[in-house]
Amino acid sequence: MATVEEVTDALRDVIDPELGLDFVELGLIYDVTVDGGSVTITYTLTTPGCPIGPQVDEQITEFVSELDGVQDVTSTMTFDPPWSPERMSEDAKFALGF
Repeated sequence: MATVEEVTDALRDVIDPELGLDFVELGLIYDVTVDGGSVTITYTLTTPGCPIGPQVDEQITEFVSELDGVQDVTSTMTFDPPWSPERMSEDAKFALGF
């Protein structure tokens, strides 16, 4: 069975193509829940009009499904609360000049 930490590590492969940083470092992953073989992920985008939404959903499912014991991946996009640069890791802030 996958752990929250393993799922979070897998989500580091989901990259924002415009910023070149992963969704975890950017603070775009809001929640990860593992219940047996089912994984639920809540994420956001930097803006509601961001065109990569469908691509992100596909990547989340692809990368997390590769983990041992994962049978089902549900990802939900939300804009509540809205994303802000304060959610980024210190490394991401440095890389982007914040």
